[in-house]
Amino acid sequence: MSLRAAGHLFAFDHPHAVAPRELAGLLGGKGAGLAEMTSVLGLPVPPGFTVALPVCLAYRRDGWPADLDDALAAHVAALESRMGRRLGDPADPLLVAVRSGAPRSMPGMLDTVLNLGLSDATVEGLASVSGDAVFAWDNYRRFLTMYATTVLGVAHDDLPAGPAPADESGLRDRVAALKASIAAAGAEVPQDPARQLRGAVEAVFRSWDSPRARTYRVHEGIDEDLGTAVNVQAMVFGNRDDRSGTGVVFTRDPSTGENRPYGDFLPRAQGEDVVAGTARTLTLADMAERLPAAHRELTERLGALERHYRDMCDVEFTVESGTLFILQTRVGKRGAVAAVRLAADMAADPTIALTRDEARARLDDATIERARAEVVAAARQGAAADAVARGLGASPGRVSGTVVLDADAAADAEGHVVLVRPETSPEDVHGMAVSVGILTSTGGLVSHAAVVARGWGIPAVVGAHELVVGAADVRTPAGEVLFGAGDTITIDGTTGEVWLGATTDAGGTADLTDDEIVARDLPALAILLGGATAQPAARTSSSMSSANPT
Repeated sequence: MSLRAAGHLFAFDHPHAVAPRELAGLLGGKGAGLAEMTSVLGLPVPPGFTVALPVCLAYRRDGWPADLDDALAAHVAALESRMGRRLGDPADPLLVAVRSGAPRSMPGMLDTVLNLGLSDATVEGLASVSGDAVFAWDNYRRFLTMYATTVLGVAHDDLPAGPAPADESGLRDRVAALKASIAAAGAEVPQDPARQLRGAVEAVFRSWDSPRARTYRVHEGIDEDLGTAVNVQAMVFGNRDDRSGTGVVFTRDPSTGENRPYGDFLPRAQGEDVVAGTARTLTLADMAERLPAAHRELTERLGALERHYRDMCDVEFTVESGTLFILQTRVGKRGAVAAVRLAADMAADPTIALTRDEARARLDDATIERARAEVVAAARQGAAADAVARGLGASPGRVSGTVVLDADAAADAEGHVVLVRPETSPEDVHGMAVSVGILTSTGGLVSHAAVVARGWGIPAVVGAHELVVGAADVRTPAGEVLFGAGDTITIDGTTGEVWLGATTDAGGTADLTDDEIVARDLPALAILLGGATAQPAARTSSSMSSANPT
């Protein structure tokens, strides 16, 4: 019997019989978070709806459900009524984002389409109603690029390259060039928004079975048959004006567990610009200077989310013309040392008040052993020569390995390799999974490389901007070769430093046993395993984690 899709689409404010946070198996993790923030916490979440997991499972089994087009149209109509805009309206168009939402977090592995609803007619309407033709045409450029590569399967290399033009005429020309390139690839982006939406939803469903998603699930032990939900959400625009921006923030430091927000902010940008790792992001301290009111509200919202979920949260946000919107929350991935400290601190924090059993249950034996190994290695590591580059320490640990410059080479290599890239994309996941370290020349603390490396316990340095990564070697901006494929380098994912050659353990702790080092440098572990009594960690008053290097 085929699924009736109409019973499996839910507005974010749908009155579920149980708390939405308990419904990840139905709504997916992202959908459950959006529903919880909307209907329980009353946070500023752009409205939308979720296509639940059973629809994806039905699609994988039998193809597109017969009534799904009608169900989508009904929920779009309700969203249009709420927003006072209509999808496809040439005068004042509604635009939506279409995002995945698996039951377990798979950062960057599944597909997303933003700015859906733009067309040759609606881009003119957006330009008129916004009073900003550059904004409208840049969004159309973004949409065509994302739809072509994500939904239609056009290769990035087949599309026009180079920075986006900054003027209306240049953007119109870029849009024309994009259309020509897409046509040359034998494809076409639909002008009808209903067809656009169907294509995007189907692309998200298909992405569950992509090679990158399969690789990630094998590494994480995620069931192949879970499928993904799809979230359709009214667009808010971090690229709207100078009082707009977007970012990703963890409520605490996911590498160390320190009690302060940690993340990246990018003005006049959309969310994919941050997580893709292609842009030079700013810190949240920079956000506080540029948008103080939005930053203050964000800080308050982060505290509310952490108290509600009783855990460190990973939050995506956008500020449009000074107004803050929360786009996603989930329990954040963290390194092993951070996991230990977070569990101990949250057991001691009266606003969270984990029981000792709850705190201990958050740590499996493998995490405890990784945390011990990490603090011992940090204490015993010897002094190194002067660093040849510095970036952001995104995932802790110091490792040495042979340089590989693309993910395929990493997957094929033997021995310990360090994957060095300008930035990583989800397509690199098979190479990341077998690397002992990751180094990128662009990207920030919450870029794809940083989040995946941290979750997998792989030391990573990102945003080493003085490195120019080529096909065969890595150079300075002046063209001097620093190292090439096959050379050995060492990276430190705590300090962000990069050295030529290998380093050895020769630190000043020879008089201490491993257990003594752990007791000294990670007392939280003894607390959780039955030792001393924890004291709540004070929340750092400064706005952010380490600043980007200059």
